[in-house]
Amino acid sequence: MDGFREAVAAWAAGGADERARALAAGVGTVVLLEGPSDLAAVDALAARDGRDLAAEGVCVLSMGGAMSVGRFVRVLGPEGLGLRLTGLCDEAERPYYARELGSEAFHVCVADLEDELIRALGVRRVEQLVEEQGDLRSLQIFKGQPAQQGRAPERQLRRFFGTKKGRKIQYGRVLTAALPPDRTPEPLRALFAGL
Repeated sequence: MDGFREAVAAWAAGGADERARALAAGVGTVVLLEGPSDLAAVDALAARDGRDLAAEGVCVLSMGGAMSVGRFVRVLGPEGLGLRLTGLCDEAERPYYARELGSEAFHVCVADLEDELIRALGVRRVEQLVEEQGDLRSLQIFKGQPAQQGRAPERQLRRFFGTKKGRKIQYGRVLTAALPPDRTPEPLRALFAGL
């Protein structure tokens, strides 16, 4: 599946299509995600639930931003490989997905996936996970900054996850893995129910 992802990304960037076409056998559905933190969360949820998405013919693909969805739909959808497409996006990126996929083919997070995960777990549990990851001191320093004063704890946590390269990916995985099954946010639950 990694080779297929790489080949599709190269094709979507204007490269040749032969490798992607050759590796598409066994792929029936592609989940289009905005970025690597969303991919980490989807992978963690699949692992938590004991699902092998690749074995099910599902390719989970990070596009590098919602504005790339049109290129990936052309490569993977009816004009390209003819695969079934679905996805997950932030509320602000809904128009890009809707224009390319139609309104029924994807799932929308209220603000973003981190917001969904923080609400599902609660601030206290998220802070416990931050402590377990060895980042509590960094979070405390961050919360003490003037720009964070008066902000809701949920917003502080969301912003904190984006302050260091790789942290959103790390916490996408950590927060999702910590979700009890009955607390899975609706966009993720609906996405997995349709796979």
